Amino acid sequence: MNEALHDHYAQLADTYDETWAHRPEYLDWMHDRIRRGLRARPGEWIADIGGGTGLFARRLLPYATERRPLLCVDPSAAMLARLPRDRRLRPVAATAEQIAAHGVPLPCDTFDAVLVKEAVHHFTALEETLTGLAGRLADRGRILVVTLPPKLDYPLFPRALDRFAAAQPEPARVAAALRGAGLAVTTGTEEFRVLVERDHWLHLVAHRWMSVLSTFSDAELRDGLREIAEQHPGPVLEFTDRFAFVLGVAGTT
Repeated sequence: MNEALHDHYAQLADTYDETWAHRPEYLDWMHDRIRRGLRARPGEWIADIGGGTGLFARRLLPYATERRPLLCVDPSAAMLARLPRDRRLRPVAATAEQIAAHGVPLPCDTFDAVLVKEAVHHFTALEETLTGLAGRLADRGRILVVTLPPKLDYPLFPRALDRFAAAQPEPARVAAALRGAGLAVTTGTEEFRVLVERDHWLHLVAHRWMSVLSTFSDAELRDGLREIAEQHPGPVLEFTDRFAFVLGVAGTT
């Protein structure tokens, strides 16, 4: 993780979960999709790569035990410090690249299920890292990558949308990397309709809710907020959140 990104998540950690507090229906919806896609079972070794504060890892705790805790992997110590105190949940301060390369000690050699939710755009070497993670799957192990498409329908200012698109890998590229690593791959797209008060949305953007917003200066962000306010008078904004779900399964090809 580069220094700017490290600082972004350090500043975001204390309020990260509050960002989602107004959208419990989204959390329930996303958890249901993850549960169905990952097909986790009690007693399996499960890793949440880029798990942050454990927003979704904690919803997988029913499948974990103290002897086989769920591993929440994230390079941000500030984010991991916000994890729930539960012996079924173990923080691992590491990057996806380190996990893929066996670069940090873990209580298991292989995983039965790996979740990567909205984190692949932070991978410094996408194909290499996904290949390494695929290589750590047990027989019939699953890796589920949940990612946004490069083109968003969000009410952001144009420069932010363009900058996000430039750095976001296509879901097809993720699928190709997992397929190249020898996994059987299936893909799908799910949509969630978002209704949010404009003032709250502007608050999220002002506090750099998305990591791409941390790449703009204070002055650039103020200009962007002004553009959003002019283009979207509100008082309620409505847009579609689209997610690609890419599932790779080991030992079936």
